[in-house]
Amino acid sequence: MLDSDCAGFFADANTLDRDAYIHLDYYLECLGDPRVAAAHFCAEQSTAQWKRVGFSEDLRERFAAKVIDLTILNTELAAFSYGLNPNNAGVSACHVTIAHPHGNFGSRIPNLLSAVCGEGTFFAPNIPIVKLLDIRFPDAYLKAFEGPQFGIDGLRDLLQVYNRPIFFGVIKPNIGLPPEAFSHLGYESWLGGLDIAKDDEMLADTPWCPLNQRSALLGAARIQAEQETGQRKIYLANITDEVDRLIELHDIAVANGANALLINAIPVGLSAVRMLRKHATVPLIAHFPTIAPFSRLAHFGIHTQVFTKLQRIAGFDAIIMPGFGARMHTTDVEVCANVEACLAPMGGIKNSLPVPGGSDWAGTLHTIYEKVGTVDFGFVPGRGVFGHPMGPRAGAASIRQAWDAIVADVPLSEYAAQHVELNAAIEFFGNAAPVNGDHS
Repeated sequence: MLDSDCAGFFADANTLDRDAYIHLDYYLECLGDPRVAAAHFCAEQSTAQWKRVGFSEDLRERFAAKVIDLTILNTELAAFSYGLNPNNAGVSACHVTIAHPHGNFGSRIPNLLSAVCGEGTFFAPNIPIVKLLDIRFPDAYLKAFEGPQFGIDGLRDLLQVYNRPIFFGVIKPNIGLPPEAFSHLGYESWLGGLDIAKDDEMLADTPWCPLNQRSALLGAARIQAEQETGQRKIYLANITDEVDRLIELHDIAVANGANALLINAIPVGLSAVRMLRKHATVPLIAHFPTIAPFSRLAHFGIHTQVFTKLQRIAGFDAIIMPGFGARMHTTDVEVCANVEACLAPMGGIKNSLPVPGGSDWAGTLHTIYEKVGTVDFGFVPGRGVFGHPMGPRAGAASIRQAWDAIVADVPLSEYAAQHVELNAAIEFFGNAAPVNGDHS
């Protein structure tokens, strides 16, 4: 039986005010009684010392994080995962669900993260292995967040594209080209059928390709491509930079004709994104640099779906995420969980377009469509368009032809027999291993 100190960090979920708590799922590996460890885990991320010496108060009722479910997965582990503290025995693995009162940190993402994956979470005594698996917010909490300004419906309205995926392309070579050569590639890809031509996540405001000049040329090329094709297009400019430059770079890029902006969410910071969302006049699209060090280990860190949900409430209209295939080191289950985190109801927050990416080309489109199970996704090849042997116009055309084959329910090889661009893509990419540097 737990002593009163530990018992105060447990609760029946049915007795709690659902509007007052966020729910968190963790995987833990701990020494000793898992119930005691879970209680200390809650204490460390909330009240810690929950009364003053010489006072009879108890701060736990209002302020404590509380265990509402504890499942002991294994009590016979020989040691902690990853060779940590190898001399310890009697390690238990657990799944714990915690109700954490959001009044402790309010509707501020930095403070939320400080509580649920900060010092108290990852430095709790006798619990060196922790992974935050999921986070769920009550509608009452979500009301304080703006979320996406456009969402999927807004993006579709901007492009006048419905009932199919939205086709992105990462302009390549991604690093080293001057603005004139770079913009010509984007222009060619729009003529071939891309909806969105984007800067690479590593191409920022550089001396050899300044954002001001690049966005002006691509903004003009976008308008010209729209006039020639009769279809709306988006130039997605990367404005990732120091926080104090984001507003300035937004204004430069948008004034020059960029009608969506790319931000590397984690390096820049979600609070900075939320600030930008309040100023932005165009869609904001997230990219995933630095997510792997947080998420890749199965039993340690933070699951990618947590970041997806946080990016959504911060205000991203589309979220580029590690996609399917061995190169991305994410399971199909994980990718689909991130897609669901973009699309599932979330109070009054609009949905975000999920864009699972990584070494895609016309031949991978059908598989992604089947796995995602909806047309509400973005498809984002890089080399699959810009490395096409006939050039980016043909590369983009091959993507559109692959979708036409899906709609017509015709095998890709059969459809390619009548479409030279798709046939060339199959011959060039079909048996090739992914090329280093082909990222989205």
